[in-house]
Amino acid sequence: MSLKPALWGAAGGAVAAMIVGFAWGGWVTGGTAGRMVTSGAEAAIVQAFTPLCVARAEQEPAQLTLLKAESRWQRREFVVKAGWVANVSERYRHEVAEACATTIVEAMEVAGRRS
Repeated sequence: MSLKPALWGAAGGAVAAMIVGFAWGGWVTGGTAGRMVTSGAEAAIVQAFTPLCVARAEQEPAQLTLLKAESRWQRREFVVKAGWVANVSERYRHEVAEACATTIVEAMEVAGRRS
């Protein structure tokens, strides 16, 4: 009895399992897992600070009208300059400002359609 076919079978099975695992099984490398964790953490920070930004903005109704009048591309800078995201770390400030501006303008558009 030869051990060689069994070893080749085990090696082939291991390779097949790895191909299936990475292609369809949802396996990821350590680097990919790290990027996924970082991305999830950043999204959580943006979600946590967006309502605070919106609450600050609602205290300045005149500014809300000006924000809506800005072009879509200028709104993030408008929010930053208004100081509504001043409590957010510089690293996440622009993402929070973008989410805040989008949330405010979408809410204003929905409210406008209802009235």
